[in-house]
Amino acid sequence: RDDAQGYLDVLGHEIVATAATVAEALELVAKRDFDLTILDVHLADGKTSETVAAALSDAGKAFIATSGDATIMAAGFDGRPVLRKPFRIAELERAIAAITG
Repeated sequence: RDDAQGYLDVLGHEIVATAATVAEALELVAKRDFDLTILDVHLADGKTSETVAAALSDAGKAFIATSGDATIMAAGFDGRPVLRKPFRIAELERAIAAITG
């Protein structure tokens, strides 16, 4: 489990699914119901997740992008929060509160 998954557990959030590729993520957006997505900008298949971000936005689903790349800007993710890795649990908690109201 990565830090984000551990942090979500500690903060009392249930993880309903994970995806390693753009295709897996797009399928989950289309078929699953969830309150929030933690979206890594760079996925395991070597692709970036802007397509997934667009699908989440189109579906009206909340998301927070994460990246270790300091050049990634929130503008590419529909103005959603972008957390820089490594991030602390308090940063994730604040981002979740900001995006879910």
